[in-house]
Amino acid sequence: MLALLGRRDENLRVAEELLDADVHVRGNEVTLSGASADVAFAERVFTELTTMAARGQQVGPDTVRRTVAMLSSDSAESPAEVLSLDILSRRGRTIRPKTLNQKRYVDAIDANTIVFGLGPAGTGKTYLAMAKAVQALQAKQVNRIILTRPAVEAGERLGFLPGTLYEKIDPYLRPLYDALHDMIDPESIPRLMQAGTIEVAPLAYMRGRTLNDAFIILDEAQNTTPEQMKMFLTRLGFGSKIVVTGDTTQIDLPGGQRSGLKVVKGILDGVDDVHFAELSSADVVRHRLVADIVDAYERWQVAQDAAEEQRGPVRAGGGRRGGR
Repeated sequence: MLALLGRRDENLRVAEELLDADVHVRGNEVTLSGASADVAFAERVFTELTTMAARGQQVGPDTVRRTVAMLSSDSAESPAEVLSLDILSRRGRTIRPKTLNQKRYVDAIDANTIVFGLGPAGTGKTYLAMAKAVQALQAKQVNRIILTRPAVEAGERLGFLPGTLYEKIDPYLRPLYDALHDMIDPESIPRLMQAGTIEVAPLAYMRGRTLNDAFIILDEAQNTTPEQMKMFLTRLGFGSKIVVTGDTTQIDLPGGQRSGLKVVKGILDGVDDVHFAELSSADVVRHRLVADIVDAYERWQVAQDAAEEQRGPVRAGGGRRGGR
């Protein structure tokens, strides 16, 4: 009961806030009252939470919110099964999907050779892909992990940074190192990198290679050009798996260049063994405000696009049609 209700009944308070049924706790008994449909839904929520608590999984306010959200979406999957899928465990900390779309993304990585993880910041696209890569390496399904990102500002700023080439590109690759440190003993990372078991490199270093028996992750793929995306995808060798992650609302390419991530779905959609996993603000697992910020920017962009359409197309001379 303590695990179910949380510290100082924090889980209970969240449940009372989200559920239409009235929740009463006395001793080791939870009683629900209200309209029959509301009570039935609340019973499902508490059944899922009880199952997770009984398995020894830590149940917190976020778990309650995600359980209610999943059951509200009328999905066939059980929240207890989704939220209890362990990918990696290290030092008592377990990495697992926290939303239904994250679970489907992880399942797609298992089932397909090439997976695109598309969604806003904080949805776990790269982190879960890294966890699956480490899991595959530990299970000896692959011999190495290759992590890569485009350094989109290489032409402008890297030359002004001090140090060797690797020291110059380090800021671009640092988020990948940070995730690795969460999943692998930090003392062993230099040894694994020296042996080539783990490679972290800018995208330009992939050209001309064939990558066999590897788990390859391309991060920040919205900053690739269509030509770079084609180059990267054709590096695929035997026994390898590719995960491409990115957010098409955060393109940093200079000069209005097209994003390779934006056009690739139209090119590869329907190709067997290629899967596109869509994540949304509902899958953000950072601070609660991050999801609200993502939604606010999406609404703003829709309003901007509508205003542009109302103003009409710009003529070659700079004026707008229909105006004086």
